[in-house]
Amino acid sequence: MHILIVGAGKVGYFLAKRLCQGKHAVSIVDKDRIVCDEVAKELEVLVVNGDGCDPKILEEAGIGRADVLAAVTGDDEDNLIICQLAKEKFNLQRTVGRVNNPDNEYTFNELGIDVPVDSTKIIAKVIEEEVSFSDFVNLMSFKRGKLAIVRVDLPSDSPVINKEVKDISLPQDAVLVSIVRGEEVILPKGNTVLKPGDDVIALTLVGNEPQLLNLLAGKF
Repeated sequence: MHILIVGAGKVGYFLAKRLCQGKHAVSIVDKDRIVCDEVAKELEVLVVNGDGCDPKILEEAGIGRADVLAAVTGDDEDNLIICQLAKEKFNLQRTVGRVNNPDNEYTFNELGIDVPVDSTKIIAKVIEEEVSFSDFVNLMSFKRGKLAIVRVDLPSDSPVINKEVKDISLPQDAVLVSIVRGEEVILPKGNTVLKPGDDVIALTLVGNEPQLLNLLAGKF
């Protein structure tokens, strides 16, 4: 997969580094020449110095062959413009936009950014989870707020404990994505058995969370 990242700050740098480790082709754009030089020394990626809001710079960075564009600069307006350019001018199907100001998430959704990533909200969710020991956390919403990725912590009295995934009747348009069991991450299959304390990550339509929580945790 080829990923184009706009913004080579700490978020962009570590994102590029991780994607490179996953054997993806990565190119990165940033306005700051010094930052570009530092990234070029550290990572084996195509680095382009320029404004990601400029279509010519995006072309130089290889947007024509990109599968995904991630706009992760510190400026929400730039991230929005870059994602819109990618979709409308270059017909890119998948865009991810960093939301620095939580108040802008609605705008990102309404203007068609596929996955607006509000880091503030995600961090807050993690803090709330640790403080409240909540057994249900909505990690992220995307596709204009229609889909949600949620985490459910299975209690010992969960109705699905010791059941195989194939025997569980999930709500319509919901799917189990992964199971975190201690230090192990499990990709659920039909014969995977759910255990007490499993952290279940699921994808569901927004609005279906109560049914999913009731099924997996027996609560709502």
